[in-house]
Amino acid sequence: VQLVESGGGSVQPGESLRLSCAASGSIGIIYVMAWYRQAPGKQRELVAQITSTGSTNYGDSVKGRFTISRDNAKNTAYLQMNSLKPEDTAVYYCNMRYIGSDSWGQGTQVTVSA
Repeated sequence: VQLVESGGGSVQPGESLRLSCAASGSIGIIYVMAWYRQAPGKQRELVAQITSTGSTNYGDSVKGRFTISRDNAKNTAYLQMNSLKPEDTAVYYCNMRYIGSDSWGQGTQVTVSA
């Protein structure tokens, strides 16, 4: 199973970005799709996750600004990031959990600066 992320980049504070993560290979049901991030010198933290039933959970620092969604037919997860702040700067990783295992994407850089 391979996860391919896209959509990262450099933006100014207040702007938006949309990340995508597409899974390829034989997976079956993906129980949880999630986004994590890791800033320099910090531990990896959960940004948002969505279950197969559509239940979502967000990190406190992104609540009200970020929205996670999924397209089960395409095995793809999305992260809409609005009102970006400099403290959102990090490498964002996609994670998908399915029967027997989970997979991680390679990471995509998001940089927010004036």
